[in-house]
Amino acid sequence: MSYLFSLVKKLFQTVIKTKAFLVLFLLSLVSAIAISACTNEPKVSTPPTTTANSATVESKDGSKSETPKDSKMAGHNSKVKININEAILSSLDKIEAELGIAGLSNKIQAARPYAKVEDLVSKKVINAEQFEKIKDMVSVETIVLTGEAKDVDYLTKLGLMKGHMIVAKELLDLQKPDQAFPHIEHPVEEIYADVEAQLKERNVKEFKQPLIDLQQLVKSKPTDPSVTTKYQEAMASIDTAIAAVPIAQRQSPKLALQVINAILDTAGTEYTAAIANDKIKEIVEYQDSRGFTLYVEQLYKSIAPAMEKEHPGTHKQFTASLEKLKSAYPSPLAPEKPVLSVADMSALIKANEQAAAKVYAKT
Repeated sequence: MSYLFSLVKKLFQTVIKTKAFLVLFLLSLVSAIAISACTNEPKVSTPPTTTANSATVESKDGSKSETPKDSKMAGHNSKVKININEAILSSLDKIEAELGIAGLSNKIQAARPYAKVEDLVSKKVINAEQFEKIKDMVSVETIVLTGEAKDVDYLTKLGLMKGHMIVAKELLDLQKPDQAFPHIEHPVEEIYADVEAQLKERNVKEFKQPLIDLQQLVKSKPTDPSVTTKYQEAMASIDTAIAAVPIAQRQSPKLALQVINAILDTAGTEYTAAIANDKIKEIVEYQDSRGFTLYVEQLYKSIAPAMEKEHPGTHKQFTASLEKLKSAYPSPLAPEKPVLSVADMSALIKANEQAAAKVYAKT
């Protein structure tokens, strides 16, 4: 009897354990299903924030895409491609300098429009071998700038105008109107159209006419006393356009250094284009480079106090570098041989950009 009772007891305990196991199993199954449901729940992603300092690339088919255009993309190591349909001569000069072909910028401009970059070859502007060297530099896509990048572009173009005008005045003072004329011509013929739309956006009065008046007077009566007055009016008009960007922004080291490096990059390109076989062959390009560098010196002075206080190391490097760059231009009249090699010029500009990058990082 006791044996039977013991057997029944064991059977009952087994049943209890089995039920507990089933309960635990069911609980585990429910938990697994719940976890799986949470894991597979659609995720809501946060859209990327587009910084103010950006560029919209518009393709031929009308599609648009946003790309950052920060300090790392501007200047000497620029990843922003040159639009061969729209770029001004100073930008096209980068292609000319890369290939070492005198007059190529004008040739590219004359063969417009281009449906695709390969048209440079089909239109016999350059050959296939030359195209391979510059194909990563060029594009037919329109870049629409926004925010800070737009301000940098605007101030850079106006700065190039100022550089042309500075060297033109030096040449007029030296009684060299024939040499001065191309630099008076470039702002109105080459650059003005590239800033005209922004002038309207920024409520800046149109100033093409003062530039034309000066151009025509220097061409017809270069020794007329009124040339000085017309020159001053033209320069004042450019300064008014520059003032459309608030002074607090213009004197911000971050913004100003981007403009400075962009202009110096163009100065370096012009200097490279001026030299062939260790001689200065292209006088206008040499003078362009001088004018741009002299304007950069003026521009840097506007941020020098802030740079010395906030970024003393970079300030010291920039001031020393600008002195070395200026040594490349002993006079508005080009020397027979370059004082500074192209390699040295390029190294100084690149060092400035690297130093400026530290300022951007701290800002």
